[in-house]
Amino acid sequence: MKLFVGLGNPGAKYAGNRHNIGFMALDRIASDHGFGPWRRAYQGQVSEGRLGMEKVVLLKPETFMNLSGQSVRAAVDFYKVTLDDITVFHDELDLAPGKCRVKQGGGHAGHNGLRSIHQHMGDAYGRVRLGIGHPGHKDAVAAYVLHDFAKADQDWLDDLMRGISDGAQALAEGDGARFMNAVALRTSPPRASTGTEKPAKLPKEPKPVVTAVEPAEPSSPLAKLKDFFR
Repeated sequence: MKLFVGLGNPGAKYAGNRHNIGFMALDRIASDHGFGPWRRAYQGQVSEGRLGMEKVVLLKPETFMNLSGQSVRAAVDFYKVTLDDITVFHDELDLAPGKCRVKQGGGHAGHNGLRSIHQHMGDAYGRVRLGIGHPGHKDAVAAYVLHDFAKADQDWLDDLMRGISDGAQALAEGDGARFMNAVALRTSPPRASTGTEKPAKLPKEPKPVVTAVEPAEPSSPLAKLKDFFR
């Protein structure tokens, strides 16, 4: 069994925030793959289903971001999963908007949700880092992540969610490369031909033959007489 955790803050006030992209990813997986209804459990919202042959539990902690580890700990204690079976979906300031990376273990890089999970679980769990870009200055980070995605972000955000859903089964099966490929097919589809190839040369049309002397018009009787005496 696998535990997918999406990080965010509960309530309608935060639903569209950049900080809630982890919640959005799990909502898309649940919707597209026919998971059961969300129910309250383990200090969060839980939905259960299958991705391929794998049973998967989706968890959205409702403890607020800074205490996410409490909810994860409660779910882990109940389902008896190992850290290798946990994947956390979270916003990533250090990736450009729409970019996605899979990572196993490592530091929390100042992310409060990951920091809390570290405190309760250690750092060996998997992560799906979802790029939201950086506001440019550390003092602007708090306001930036707690602000809704702009309308201009909706196209790449939808492509990213589609890619995550497409690759969810591969991720549950432990195939990170296949998951990333599914995401890339949505976010960076193969480009059409650039048209840089030289077109085949067409055969040259034959040049019109120009005669040295144009044919004379029929001679008049006077002209014929002049020709006779030449």
